[in-house]
Amino acid sequence: MPSIISVSTFNPPYTLDQETTTEFARELFSESFQDIDRLLKVFKNGQIDERHFAVPIKWFETEHSLQEKNDLYIELATTFCGKAIKKCLSSTNEFLNEEVAVSEIDAIVLVSSSGMSTPSLDARIMNEMSFSPHTKRIPLWGLGCAGGAAGISRANEYCRAFPEENVLVVCVELCSLTFQRNDRSKSNLVGTSLFADGIACALVTGDESSLSMKIDKPTRPTVVSSQSTLMPYSEDVMGWEVKDSGLHVVFSRDIPIIIKEWLEPNVRDFLDQNRMTLGQLSSFIAHPGGKKVLDAYVEALHIEEGMTNVSKEILRKHGNMSSPTVLYVLEQIMLEEHEENEYGLMAALGPGFSSELVLLTWKGVH
Repeated sequence: MPSIISVSTFNPPYTLDQETTTEFARELFSESFQDIDRLLKVFKNGQIDERHFAVPIKWFETEHSLQEKNDLYIELATTFCGKAIKKCLSSTNEFLNEEVAVSEIDAIVLVSSSGMSTPSLDARIMNEMSFSPHTKRIPLWGLGCAGGAAGISRANEYCRAFPEENVLVVCVELCSLTFQRNDRSKSNLVGTSLFADGIACALVTGDESSLSMKIDKPTRPTVVSSQSTLMPYSEDVMGWEVKDSGLHVVFSRDIPIIIKEWLEPNVRDFLDQNRMTLGQLSSFIAHPGGKKVLDAYVEALHIEEGMTNVSKEILRKHGNMSSPTVLYVLEQIMLEEHEENEYGLMAALGPGFSSELVLLTWKGVH
């Protein structure tokens, strides 16, 4: 089974506390909503203390064209991804006993939904680093919050087909650059309270990869199985609405209700296929889409609230960064000590409406 042997995260340079963003939203939205004070409770109730952004708050005070925002997305995402990749391949204090050279990487799964680039960002990253020119490029766009788990799934499938090879899963979202000053919808207000910027990278290796000799921890998570599920005709639940001014967030208030009704049978069927039960899981690597989403996970799956503690902490410190967020959770889970044959479930929900599930088990390093 393919292994995840290193994970890194990179926080963009500007940190804003929730109080600052609340006052910014009050100034911006007060003319549009008579009950603005009631609506602004979403900032406090979301249990987010701070978030990281690619640009300073002053940048949001003026209007920016789609071209200006997208050009900045390409420039900053390329730079930030390079930093996350270097950190992942040199994590000798966390996961590796020796640095991995970028020339040892055979494929890049590049996940992003908050900007557009052709050639895709992976090509631009390869121009900045000494990757082999024959590195396979597998860009994934439009998966939103489900993208991180989907990237791990696709890397797993690649490494099963090519067990000697190594794949980087790189997730980058600069949600702040999609902010719409003139969008006075409640979806935009909720998005302003919740979304942030983040970058994460995971190194996935096949069973016959030579990099197994560089694993420093006594156990590492391996991918047992994965499942993608699409809810038909649910495009209006979550995603982007593309307009002349850029990407406008679509964020249904019914998401927690949908999770409660739809997720449990989906997860149960997946675990049944793998002859597993929720009670056998020691880790729940849940994408923290928001406080209500995490609460819905607990209620729908009938799990202990403590199973989502790591996800809650990532939400508190970083907000919802879309696709990289689940890898932020995975990094913290992997830093913990795990016994051999422990099981974990990675879960993320995204546009479509869709879910990505990945079953992990920890194996000893031999």
